Amino acid sequence: MTKIEDEIGKRRTFAIISHPDAGKTTLTEKLLLFGGAIQTAGAVKSNKIKNTAASDFMEIEKQRGISVATSVMNFKYKDVLINLLDTPGHKDFAEDTYRTLTAVDSVILVIDCVKGVEEQTEKLMEVCRMRDTPVIVFINKMDREGQNPFDLLDELEEKLNIKVRPLSWPISIGATFKGVYNLYDKSLDLFNPNKTKIEADKLSIKDLNDASLDKKVGEANANQLREDVELIEGVYGEFDNEAYRAGQIAPVFFGSAVNNFGVQELLDTFIRLAPSPKPRKADKRIIEPSEAKFSGFVFKIHANIDPRHRDRIAFLRVCSGKFERNKFFHHVRLNKDFRYSSPATFMAQEKNIIEEAFPGDVIGLYDTGNFKIGDTLTEGEEFMFKGIPSFSPEIFKEVINADPMKSKQLDKGVQQLTEEGVAQLFTQQQGSRKIIGTVGELQFEVIQHRLKHEYGASASFQHLNVYKACWITYDDQAEFDAFAKYREHQLAKDKEGNFVFLADSEWMLNTMIQDFPKLKFHFNSEFKTA
Repeated sequence: MTKIEDEIGKRRTFAIISHPDAGKTTLTEKLLLFGGAIQTAGAVKSNKIKNTAASDFMEIEKQRGISVATSVMNFKYKDVLINLLDTPGHKDFAEDTYRTLTAVDSVILVIDCVKGVEEQTEKLMEVCRMRDTPVIVFINKMDREGQNPFDLLDELEEKLNIKVRPLSWPISIGATFKGVYNLYDKSLDLFNPNKTKIEADKLSIKDLNDASLDKKVGEANANQLREDVELIEGVYGEFDNEAYRAGQIAPVFFGSAVNNFGVQELLDTFIRLAPSPKPRKADKRIIEPSEAKFSGFVFKIHANIDPRHRDRIAFLRVCSGKFERNKFFHHVRLNKDFRYSSPATFMAQEKNIIEEAFPGDVIGLYDTGNFKIGDTLTEGEEFMFKGIPSFSPEIFKEVINADPMKSKQLDKGVQQLTEEGVAQLFTQQQGSRKIIGTVGELQFEVIQHRLKHEYGASASFQHLNVYKACWITYDDQAEFDAFAKYREHQLAKDKEGNFVFLADSEWMLNTMIQDFPKLKFHFNSEFKTA
């Protein structure tokens, strides 16, 4: 086995996804606690305590109590190197989450046992299904009065269109919640509320008829558990790990993240079941992680992670070979070679300089403006990784400069923030009119806040009546010229200089498609890498 193959076997790279308020950031924190990456859990559940979640590092996230940017964290647990990406739960930041899902090998989906499957959960699962990403479900908040566990399993299968198989099972729920029985390794974890440090309170129970079970959880609960487990084994059958890795079946765990409960069962089983880094599709061939030569792609860009230093960091997923500090690598789109003197790994805001990285690792590269989302780095081979599209935004607003003395700062801020992928920038009239497109209203609030606090620029946004943005390609210049003359006021350019038609209604869009048959109208930017 080569060193690269050995390193690949040790790695697990995954994202945590959920509907807002399901407990995703809390679960992230508890996983870090078990990995020894942090010493005590931040009191996310209490607004009175100012110790905010480890993964929420942007000022607006601390104020609003929501994650609006994907955080990257890595830690070791039982000789496994875990790369964990905590994604925004809020639907207005869905596109950041969709892109993050291109950089991981598996996903943990957090469900609130009280609310069950919610709308945003269904959308996130659709993105996972597009790539057959393996999913583990963690049903959270079992210490609250929630739905019946069997009803929740039925709801998961029906709404998320995936088979499920419980690998742990709760003993009662809400006020009478006693603990979780691990079906995978036949052990019982007794519930101890308000565990903030890691405490072992486990019993190995190989036989559910063991009398010690009745003593620990009471005769009625013990009998109910025996009945439930018999039903699970009869209805769901044996767990098939290969079906899980193919994205066909989702293992389900139960617990209470805020009470640090059921999290270790999840983590212990996750490192055994979840896939190590997998092959990746590029435009010319499939890239195997064990190849000797390095390759990777940029899936996220973040400016000003540390507001005291105006730094801009490109997050790169290593796909094959070995990344080495100070070695020259080939930037395929620019056809230039660059070397990186201070590549970093992250624990939310804290950065550590690294000498090397292997497939599955997510590293931060200091960037002076050379990177865009989707860029590929190689050791010289010309190929681009696929599958990081931009979609048409849903809300469009013109940027209005509220302080003409700070025009340069505003231009720089808009440029950098839209390059991060939080929103898309379209320009008209040789770039003088700037239009920002987003998935939701909250993004404008974040952009406005960051422009002011990070760039010293003031801006307001004026709503535009735009139904959809469509990228346009053509072979017939005369046909395009006729269209451009007729619809000049609705034509703009994206950041790469591609023409985009800003249609004001579905009827208008369909009319243009019929009237100009030689033009191609694209609803996402995938055509660029097709």
